Amino acid sequence: MSILEQLRLLHPGWRDLMEIALVSVGVYRVLLIIHRTRAMQVLAGVVVLALVFGVAYVLQLGMIVYLLKLIFSYGAIALLVVFAPELRAALAQIGRSPMSRLFGGMDKAEIADEVTAAIERLSRSGIGAIIAIERDVSLEEYIRSGSPIQGKVSADLLATIFTPYSPLHDGAVIIRGDMIVGAGCILPLSQAEFIERSLGTRHRAALGLSEETDALVLVVSEETATVSVAVNGTLIRDAPPEQVRALAAGGVNGTRTARDSGLAVHS
Repeated sequence: MSILEQLRLLHPGWRDLMEIALVSVGVYRVLLIIHRTRAMQVLAGVVVLALVFGVAYVLQLGMIVYLLKLIFSYGAIALLVVFAPELRAALAQIGRSPMSRLFGGMDKAEIADEVTAAIERLSRSGIGAIIAIERDVSLEEYIRSGSPIQGKVSADLLATIFTPYSPLHDGAVIIRGDMIVGAGCILPLSQAEFIERSLGTRHRAALGLSEETDALVLVVSEETATVSVAVNGTLIRDAPPEQVRALAAGGVNGTRTARDSGLAVHS
């Protein structure tokens, strides 16, 4: 390496800083997509194999080095197969970027209106429901636990899914962008101690998902017909329709708004 190249490394230009920023954002988005998925476990396995290869190379363990070279030679093709769901999720997330919305699709306000209308309808009818809205962290792991659906978000469709005794009513609906992508999904239960014992499995599942991801989860109680919202590990009780709409649109911080308006908040 020449002296000029060494000086360039010590004094990076704007192009270098731009490249570092773009790569950092790219790595961060990839980690968000594969967070809590099978891909993360596979990636950990690849790191372990790389460490074993490095140790074997230093210790001159010829057979192990040879076998690992064979694995790495054909591993790229195998990874394409293993990471196929995550690759689809990545392309879908690119399609949900702000630039892609110029080519059509429902905006956040429309989605929020449809979800709020469904929540109000279910609450008036005393029908229990749980709806999770995906944000940055992928919910693919939980979508696979239920039945995959590809339907535009609408109040009618959401109300139909949660109709008592229908095949998919007993579970969570997951919304990604302007699409309902899963129904009858199983969510992780929170281990937090609730102040009120009246809160049931739906509320515990909503809080559990909000603790493990950045999803917004809406719950309609079957017993009391009240609406609760779980966000960032916090449960907001008796949320009014206007706050549900604002939270679903992604324009309000749930915890701050709940406390400022006097709503019941359980951490």
